[in-house]
Amino acid sequence: MELNLEYADGQTPIDEGEKWGLKIKSISTMGELNEFEQQNIEEAINWIAVKTFNVSQILAIDFIRTVHRRMFKNVWKWAGEFRITNKNIGVPYYQIRQDLQNLVDDCRFWIENSIYPSDEIAIRFKHRLVSIHLFPNGNGRHSRLMGEILLESIAPGQSFTWGRKTLRRGEDRILYLKALQAADKGNIKLLLDFSKS
Repeated sequence: MELNLEYADGQTPIDEGEKWGLKIKSISTMGELNEFEQQNIEEAINWIAVKTFNVSQILAIDFIRTVHRRMFKNVWKWAGEFRITNKNIGVPYYQIRQDLQNLVDDCRFWIENSIYPSDEIAIRFKHRLVSIHLFPNGNGRHSRLMGEILLESIAPGQSFTWGRKTLRRGEDRILYLKALQAADKGNIKLLLDFSKS
């Protein structure tokens, strides 16, 4: 069956060469793909909910990849694997590992030196993750979950609500994308505010 996907604004298209990794061959539409991915993401959230992670664990490249794998392993063969193609967003694929290591090192510094409030550290971490764009698919959802995991570890009891929506379509997605674009230009406040809305 052919996988025919229609993308919302801001979504990164899956290359033809990456579609081979779809494990559920009966999926043919974006709606079906979203449904199966969401089921898998809920399993990952349940796995995270029963565990406690410290900052050292979270700020490890293997853990960052493991979270993506947990979120998408039932849907994509390449879940948790860094992309090997360039996209319409993100760094060139060959820079991913180095840029991610720089982010992890920066984030450790922010935490150890209380450079920003805890929620801002988590949002800056989330924003840089999505800006690097580690994986072929699921970067926004992965970066939001990673931000939440980090926030819980450095400020237990705090959380993000992300407009209380799925952010796939509609006004909330437009606001989220505007906040990301502002963060790209150095203004993190809109994204921080949206994360709590």
